[in-house]
Amino acid sequence: MNDYLLLKLQSPLQAWGRESFEGLRPSELFPGRSALLGLLGACLGIDRTEQIEQTNLAASTLFAVRVDQQGQKMTDYHTVKNARKDYKGLKSHETIQTWREYWQDARYTVAIWSSESTSISLQQIENAIKRPIYTPTLGRRSCPLARPLFDKRIQAESSYAALSAVDVGGKVIYSEEYSSDAIPIRKRDNPIIHQPRQFASRMIYMRNVEGVAHVSE
Repeated sequence: MNDYLLLKLQSPLQAWGRESFEGLRPSELFPGRSALLGLLGACLGIDRTEQIEQTNLAASTLFAVRVDQQGQKMTDYHTVKNARKDYKGLKSHETIQTWREYWQDARYTVAIWSSESTSISLQQIENAIKRPIYTPTLGRRSCPLARPLFDKRIQAESSYAALSAVDVGGKVIYSEEYSSDAIPIRKRDNPIIHQPRQFASRMIYMRNVEGVAHVSE
């Protein structure tokens, strides 16, 4: 049995970035590893320049996400100055058009557990989630929380069991924990700490929600 922190991500708007450039900023179906590390980093008060602390957090945590309600997609129109110079041949300081996607009324449950090389404990993360140093938002600053992040801490045999034991209603779980009856998916959302805005691939495992026993609070 392992300890798991369970978080609820609920907001009128959420935005979970995936591969993109200046023009279109699509939103992924669920919060990826980079987004969740950023969320925890804000709660812990880790700054963008603190690479050692970012590395320690990334090495300490593993994630699984259950999609409770996908919501409806919305696209917001922006104009942006100071775009990157190689954006379609534009020079710096020119104005470009951009489109940014959001999920309306989406809901997710996230399970967090400690890896084998833990330097930031689950208790430290729980304390930070309950009393965050920086204000947590769900993907962008324009996406405030509709409820507190912390839901509960439980013991379970796996991340799938932990997520399947609370408020069952979601249909799909994406976990970093291997499961023989899950579908493997490669995602490019693992942040390369020493190369800002660069991401490596990771493997996640998708499976349907099932009721699982052997869970206790």
